[in-house]
Amino acid sequence: MVSRIKVVNDVGELVTIFHAADTDVKRRLLIDLATGWITLPQIEEKYKIEGKRALLYLEKIKMVESQWLTGERGPEKAYHTYYTNVQINIMGGMDELADIVYATTLTDEKLQEYEEKILGMPGGSDGVFVGDAADSLSISQTLLRGIIRRSAVLQIKGYKIEKVTDA
Repeated sequence: MVSRIKVVNDVGELVTIFHAADTDVKRRLLIDLATGWITLPQIEEKYKIEGKRALLYLEKIKMVESQWLTGERGPEKAYHTYYTNVQINIMGGMDELADIVYATTLTDEKLQEYEEKILGMPGGSDGVFVGDAADSLSISQTLLRGIIRRSAVLQIKGYKIEKVTDA
């Protein structure tokens, strides 16, 4: 087995690390994915729709890898954690830390509010510049990046916030 280490050097990446296992279903799924290959039907059977959502989030933050396995039903895509270890090496200001902790602990309802506001901004469907979105929402870019990292429907590409495309 190949040992891969996820190195976290950016305070903002803490949002993705903490959010990867912030519910019991996500925690149990992450443990299952770390111990073996699991197919989507197995995940849906064991964890229902919440398991599928958790898997999509783990894919978005690039914490899982996939491969095709031949099973009883023919070829099926199976998933496994990409990293075996996490190393956290960060330094940031207290203001950044405050924003990251806030983004990590947002309620799902508040997160959805931010997502809807961003998607509703002019150009939201084609992408919104990070600076413009932060100004429009009257929040710091650090907090905005934390919100985007936490979101399952938004991602940052370059300097733009875009909607995650369904695969």
